[in-house]
Amino acid sequence: MALPVLCVVLAVICLPAGLAKKADVVEITDNNWREILEGEWMVKFYAPWCPACHKLQPEWKDFAEWGEDLNVNVAKVDVTAQPGLSGRFVITALPTIYHCKDGVFRKYQGSRTHKDFISFISEKEWESLEPMSTWFGPDSILMNGMSTLFQLSMLIRQWHNYFVDDLGVPVWGSYIIFALVTLFLGLVLGLVMVFVADYLCPAKRHRPQGRMYASKYPLTLRHKVEEPVHWMYTLACFYSSRYSPFISSTP
Repeated sequence: MALPVLCVVLAVICLPAGLAKKADVVEITDNNWREILEGEWMVKFYAPWCPACHKLQPEWKDFAEWGEDLNVNVAKVDVTAQPGLSGRFVITALPTIYHCKDGVFRKYQGSRTHKDFISFISEKEWESLEPMSTWFGPDSILMNGMSTLFQLSMLIRQWHNYFVDDLGVPVWGSYIIFALVTLFLGLVLGLVMVFVADYLCPAKRHRPQGRMYASKYPLTLRHKVEEPVHWMYTLACFYSSRYSPFISSTP
């Protein structure tokens, strides 16, 4: 009698655990986002303060319960905690849903119910959507730079809050600090660029005029060129000293 009761208790305990495992939604961060480049994924970008995201949450959870049967991974990204991914995927509206199949991304634009999500995967409706350009793909050089820019902006915001809230620095004082840091970094970067440019493309040194003249004319021809000029100069000096009324002749 005790054995059947024990089996029922164990079944009740294990059943929710099994369902929870099946209904898990993968949390994507900057550290593990490359996992979505392999296999088939549906990724939701959301924010805790977004009302539409809260409305979508139960539908997304119900859709995740079918992930194992549909052979699709269901994931989510909190853009407030992962600003780099927000810039990498160019998130301009919330919630935003992407479908990814072996590294090819398509933006989902259909209805936001779990039945529509299931139909989108089972009927392969994603094939009718235009894939994202490789230039704007999340693993492209351009989007890597965009991700870094968003992470930098979030870091600056955190430092600003630290200066104002923790250290008691006025808001205008925090702005002045960032302005001075930006100016200093700009000067350092400009100096480094000048050194690099001078090293890669050194300026050509100009030869003195005498050397250019000597290399242009051979020695024998140079005497012939200089000789008429010498006699003309001597003759001009002679006439100017003899006939010019402004120059007094020496006794």
